[in-house]
Amino acid sequence: MRLVIIGSGYVGLVSGACLAELGHHVMCVDNDASKVEQLRAGQIPIYEPQLSEMISRNVAQGRLGFTSQLPALSKEIHAIMVAVGTPPRTNGSADLSAIFAVAQEVAAKAVHPQMVIIKSTVPVGTGDSVQALMHKARPGMHFSVISNPEFLREGSAIDDFMAPDRIVVGAGDETARNTLRALYAPLERTGTQVICMGRREAELVKCAANAFLATKIAFINEMADLCEAVGADVEEVAHGIGLDERIGAAFLQAGPGYGGSCFPKDTTALQAIAQEHGVNLRLVETVIASNEARKRSMGRRISKALHGDLTGRVVAVLGLTFKPDTDDMRDSPSLALIDALQRAGATVQVFDPQGMNRARMHLHDVHFADNAYLCAEGADCIALATHWPEFATLDAERLGQLVRKKVLVDLRNFLDPQAFLNAGFAVHAIGRPPQQPRRHNLVAAQRHRARNQAREAFINGAKQRPHPALQDGMNG
Repeated sequence: MRLVIIGSGYVGLVSGACLAELGHHVMCVDNDASKVEQLRAGQIPIYEPQLSEMISRNVAQGRLGFTSQLPALSKEIHAIMVAVGTPPRTNGSADLSAIFAVAQEVAAKAVHPQMVIIKSTVPVGTGDSVQALMHKARPGMHFSVISNPEFLREGSAIDDFMAPDRIVVGAGDETARNTLRALYAPLERTGTQVICMGRREAELVKCAANAFLATKIAFINEMADLCEAVGADVEEVAHGIGLDERIGAAFLQAGPGYGGSCFPKDTTALQAIAQEHGVNLRLVETVIASNEARKRSMGRRISKALHGDLTGRVVAVLGLTFKPDTDDMRDSPSLALIDALQRAGATVQVFDPQGMNRARMHLHDVHFADNAYLCAEGADCIALATHWPEFATLDAERLGQLVRKKVLVDLRNFLDPQAFLNAGFAVHAIGRPPQQPRRHNLVAAQRHRARNQAREAFINGAKQRPHPALQDGMNG
């Protein structure tokens, strides 16, 4: 099939690359001419594992292209996919201006009946509005508007597209449904379930799913607070309840709160559309409020670990993006954390494997370090905010030699607490009692370091001394 995808942001790029990988011919359109030039030059404006390689491969094979102008919408184009942004307004509702602008342009340029697939996350009823707008602009032209929500997780978007849990199609006529089945036929043949439903139902599925997952996160975070108060381990509790098939283990990892481009936006958009229709979503409202409070409270955890005073303290924050394997800083918990630390008088040093460039747009008066060890240098506390895999291999002993005070606050329960305890750190985690290094462990570690230093000194000294046979000759 031949497709035009309008919008070359996160969803548009991933969808375009993956559909080309499935064998379709895709032209991605974006009104940002500089972004289009970047893409044509092979420069990908976002970080997503596998994406750059997939785009390069399909461009080389002639199945994927980029342009800043909407091409002629003739009968050779089987469908138009809309993947433009729908950012939240100040009241939480979705800004649909880009969606409607695209609808107007498509209606004006169409020379043949077209199928318009809305991939962007939109509030319920958007498809109806788009259909009415396009019909009014071109009364004699038939447009079929289809809802096809995306379920892509940043950091694993390629895998999510190529092996999805399900594909949701919201269309009112059989022709549109068959077109979408043909589009996703390679995935359906490998076992992916394509679910067809009404357009309004499909529009609700995405926001409702994300609101439910956000609820699970908010719940386990509250359980973590309770675990700390009663001296229990939240990970054991999460494991126990997650084995219940009615609950499941996914999204039961306690932490600093959810962030990113989906959960915050979709929950507030769902709340806004409910209010517009006179419906109270008390549970969703509570989840939103709970998560915002959660993110703001992380600074107090570090203050408590440092005995209540952050004035003049240096805090090293490892990880800035809202999750690993992305450079996305939108609504990241690290932003609220760093703001709280700075307001309390702390100096903040930061490092992230992929998010440093975007972080510079959001953060001010922080020291950007080139790696995790430089970030920790001279710090009174190390705070892990994002659980990047490479942080799991950090050398606790080396960190202990760099910091001013040995305090670790692991906001993701990700690092090996025993390794840091052995290195002399006090360890504070989420949903667990704080742990102090045992004195005999400290003494053993000090003796171990002393033995290593003595051994190295002996070896180095031996290397510098001449062989006895040569020594005699030199003396003679």
